[in-house]
Amino acid sequence: MQKVLVTGAAGFIGSTLCEVLTARGDVVVGLDNFQPFYDPAIKRANLRGLTDRPNFTFVEGDIRDAGKLTQLFGDHRFDAVIHLAAMAGVRPSIQDPMLYTDINLTGSMRLFEAMRAHGCKRMMFGSSSSVYGGSTEVPFRENQVADRPVSPYAATKRAGEVLAHAYHHLFGFTIACLRFFTVYGPRQRPEMAIHQFTRLIDQGKPVPFFGDGSSRRDYTYVDDIVDGIVRALDRANGFAIYNLGGHKTTSLKELVELIEKNLGKAAVLNRLPDQPGDVPITYADITRAQTDLGYAPQTPIDVGVTKFVAWYRAQGSNRG
Repeated sequence: MQKVLVTGAAGFIGSTLCEVLTARGDVVVGLDNFQPFYDPAIKRANLRGLTDRPNFTFVEGDIRDAGKLTQLFGDHRFDAVIHLAAMAGVRPSIQDPMLYTDINLTGSMRLFEAMRAHGCKRMMFGSSSSVYGGSTEVPFRENQVADRPVSPYAATKRAGEVLAHAYHHLFGFTIACLRFFTVYGPRQRPEMAIHQFTRLIDQGKPVPFFGDGSSRRDYTYVDDIVDGIVRALDRANGFAIYNLGGHKTTSLKELVELIEKNLGKAAVLNRLPDQPGDVPITYADITRAQTDLGYAPQTPIDVGVTKFVAWYRAQGSNRG
């Protein structure tokens, strides 16, 4: 049993992770500020399955609030921190880079400093496949160059990894930087592709279809990502970077066809040019995570999309 702080606990990945950790007996404190990037009511709903668990405590607060962090670390002696709180999304980061820098970098620095001040030196850092930029050297390996990001979001995630290494080097932190590859599944944010496409196709509205449909993504089901985080929590040592992906790629065209099949409805495509910040492919080499963590994704994209559409339909009038 461990006592773990999870930042971004009300989010898509965070809430799912908190359920898994508490179910196995860990004591979890969840921190979230309900930042209105999307409807905070959706995030509050994500926590419903946790409120009656005696080993879960929720704290509303911002990782940029040094006083709140001092109080939190003073009240609890954490064995580890799983840091998922961040502004996410490539395209929105181009519109508001200052906000992304403030939350993703200043917030992370405040968290590192709170950990250092209170003797907590173990962190799982939620990073992103976007750090690989527009590389076409696939599959992406953790030791290849990742210093040419093509969006402010990607730059903040790579910078966060570099900060993490500095705290490992200077203060002996154990930190695993986990590069997530296009996570999807129940509770996925409403603006993300699979959720957005499902909603628009279901409603008979035009689907924004960027480029010629050949761009490919390594879509990774949320349960597989959470399994990778938990394995890193239990097994990671020193400083390490791990790709957490599905190790398969799916084209945009194939993705739309899968959603059409599961909904039983045809998509109306609004064809648009490629967008700034978009990359042609993401594709994870997961050898290191397999070897060190025993990570082995279990959910292929066809099964995952079927599960997502079933969840979407179950939401009824509460859909995001």
